[in-house]
Amino acid sequence: MSRKNPIAVIHSRLVALLIAAMFLGSCATVPVTGRSQLNLVPSSSMLSLSNEQYKDFLRKNKRSKNSAETARVKRVGRKLKVAVEQYFRQRGLASELRNYSWEFNLIENKSANAWCMPGGKIAVYTGILPYTKNDAGMAVVMAHEIAHAVAKHGNERMSQMLLTQMGGMALNSALSSSPKKTRQMYMTAFGVGSQLAVVLPYSRLQEYEADKIGLIFMAMAGYNPNEAIGFWERMTKSSRGGKPPEFLSTHPSDASRIRQIRNAIPDAMRYYKK
Repeated sequence: MSRKNPIAVIHSRLVALLIAAMFLGSCATVPVTGRSQLNLVPSSSMLSLSNEQYKDFLRKNKRSKNSAETARVKRVGRKLKVAVEQYFRQRGLASELRNYSWEFNLIENKSANAWCMPGGKIAVYTGILPYTKNDAGMAVVMAHEIAHAVAKHGNERMSQMLLTQMGGMALNSALSSSPKKTRQMYMTAFGVGSQLAVVLPYSRLQEYEADKIGLIFMAMAGYNPNEAIGFWERMTKSSRGGKPPEFLSTHPSDASRIRQIRNAIPDAMRYYKK
């Protein structure tokens, strides 16, 4: 019978205690829903990295020359920005959006995808236009992605990756020791780019939060939340019999999800003003 090395046992227990301490000492609260979440990354660090990575993305990717659709993205984006800021201000949470520098860009890319980095850095790909159809459809997509950002789902996923892949290393330390790996982790955490080898899906819990919060944001911006049903039905239908759009690879959609959205619409309608 083999006997465990007592030093190794002590080490493993210390590591377990350290990880437990990280969880207990690094819990944050989702600003809108109140759910507790793991957050090892300071918002200031995430915003700084977001600004850097977004600029780099725009340098490497072509912005759409479709003036009408570009104008739609910016128009819807501005309305959502006002709604989000109003929502947070009314709840005494304006500081959560401090140092946000909103940007809305339509990117020439066949993938049906969209994402939002911390700080309101948003990209919508032209490949999703057949599914958005109009301003309300665009609002569904953009409000959903903004909801992920303000709920700090990316921070949560980045924290999980730092903990599991880099032993709980601080973001700045990770950037210094493994800059390429850390930046790829960051882009993966926010679902940026179909060229990544691994696309990390949002959890079902995060998806439900983004759906619910996004419906409220689009309603406050003057878009009917019921438009979300048509959008997700179009996305789901497009995935039958073939490879699903990029947006569905990171944002799973099914009948259960659509039922949840239907259930959340009455609450969102309380915020809707034409």
